[in-house]
Amino acid sequence: MLPKKKEHPKIKSELHPRNKHRERYDFRLLVESFPALVPYVKVNDYGDESIDFFNPVAVITLNTALLKHYYQIENWNIPPNYLCPPIPGRADYIHYIADLLAKSNRGKIPTGPQIKCLDIGVGANCIYPIIGNKEYGWSFIGTDIDAAAVKAAIKTIELNPAIQGNIEIRLQKNPKDIFHGIIKKGEHFELTICNPPFHASLADAQAGTRRKLNNLKPKKGTKPVLNFGGQNNELWCEGGEVGFLQNMVHQSKEFADSVRWFSSLVSKESNLKSVYAALNTVGAKIVETLPMGQGNKQSRIVAWTFLSEGQQRR
Repeated sequence: MLPKKKEHPKIKSELHPRNKHRERYDFRLLVESFPALVPYVKVNDYGDESIDFFNPVAVITLNTALLKHYYQIENWNIPPNYLCPPIPGRADYIHYIADLLAKSNRGKIPTGPQIKCLDIGVGANCIYPIIGNKEYGWSFIGTDIDAAAVKAAIKTIELNPAIQGNIEIRLQKNPKDIFHGIIKKGEHFELTICNPPFHASLADAQAGTRRKLNNLKPKKGTKPVLNFGGQNNELWCEGGEVGFLQNMVHQSKEFADSVRWFSSLVSKESNLKSVYAALNTVGAKIVETLPMGQGNKQSRIVAWTFLSEGQQRR
């Protein structure tokens, strides 16, 4: 006897109102857009269509289908063992930060390639630039310290004429630098975004992966697979998330006149106190905290600027 079918809300109300992924995945539409998804779509024990989230190929194929159906990306892939991001959550960051830009633009979200954004740690997946460009027409510079990730992101751009000319990828040669070596003299950005490494060590990262796998509750006999992926520099760094953010805040001061809004995801609420203290030390003029929620997970974006409201408008 099958378990009673779960009742799911039609709308994921915790996601941003403009997020295209607020409704449950419509696998009929996704399969129409990307037939290669067909073998991975199964009816689960509750009578719902889904995929096996323990199968890394299935997860990547789902992402490929989402990018093709909603963002017109015809060719997307990532190398083995690189981070495969949850697209709804990445889209939320873009939409919330768009609202922030609207605040200093008479309430209207600025669009077009003249809105230049810097994605710190773009990764092999290049997700933030893809979504930001397709949703609002923004142009992006994506940076990473991993040469293989940079190569993969460049390949995605080359294979998709729809985003060519709007996204550029740069290799950060010094892992300790965030803005130096990337922002060129006379170059200005409306916005920087970042999804920093979460863990403080490899052991912490591996423990976090085990927790994720346990939360998925696999069927008995299923061997857990690292479906989320992620290279060392994507998952952990010395000092963890708070150490990375403190470093970013202090380095941002040197580029106060080059960027309108600096921003970063802050996954752990307990890290906010240290981030706010660092922002106070460097003299940030305005600090905004934008709450986000995906499912049971609560997160937030912290954004800061060294420009007054009047300077921003000018």
